[in-house]
Amino acid sequence: MDWRALIENSAELDGVHSVTPRPCGGYAIGIIAVNLIYPKLPGNVANASTYSFPVLYREVEFEIERLFAGDPEIEKQIVDAAVWLEQQGVRAIIGACGYFAHFQKSVAEAVSVPVFMSSLCQLPMIKTGIAPSKRILVLAASGDDLDDELLSKVGTDSSRLLVHNIGSLEEFAPIRWGSTTLDNGRLRAALVREVQSVLDENSDIGAILLECSDLPPYAKSIQAASGLPVFDFNTMISMVHNAVVQRTYYGIL
Repeated sequence: MDWRALIENSAELDGVHSVTPRPCGGYAIGIIAVNLIYPKLPGNVANASTYSFPVLYREVEFEIERLFAGDPEIEKQIVDAAVWLEQQGVRAIIGACGYFAHFQKSVAEAVSVPVFMSSLCQLPMIKTGIAPSKRILVLAASGDDLDDELLSKVGTDSSRLLVHNIGSLEEFAPIRWGSTTLDNGRLRAALVREVQSVLDENSDIGAILLECSDLPPYAKSIQAASGLPVFDFNTMISMVHNAVVQRTYYGIL
């Protein structure tokens, strides 16, 4: 046990504290998730055991196709969910689907905490980090809906992107259309095959982004098969958590 850490952390909590009355606390990350039925494995954004820190969920109720299309009629429900999460004390808000990007600006305007509604928010950073001659392979659950209008909401466009639709994969169907049974091994193998096929035909891919919040459980396998950096919702959530919950460092000089 690191007694120094315990003592210092206790000292940091010394003093008088004043908080907004609420039943629970300690969750820095709030996640808006569509109420969908399928197995949510560890690694999935909707599985709380994915994280080494507490998260707080707020469900929204609508068909996922309405989110893919950016239906303006669901905006209020999404904004209300974000406002509720802020009222519970979260320090940042995430949307558990890449297509929540449609509502990035409206949610950010409605709350005072940072908002990252989509894994696509990482695209400007990834473009900066790889050679200008390289492209980013984006694995998307609904490739036809990932267009420049959507990308503009997260400060980028389709230049240097290769969008590959995985929503039509037979192995992905239990997630895409809803089922209580998922063959995880088959889906993992199918995704690896898809990535290998794309890379065989495109030698200029410098990084991979997984748009879908259901794909992080397969990120390690995709990286092993490709040898490339793989970004997903959880790389973003970890970065955001580190920013809003800084830690004390220990070591030697």
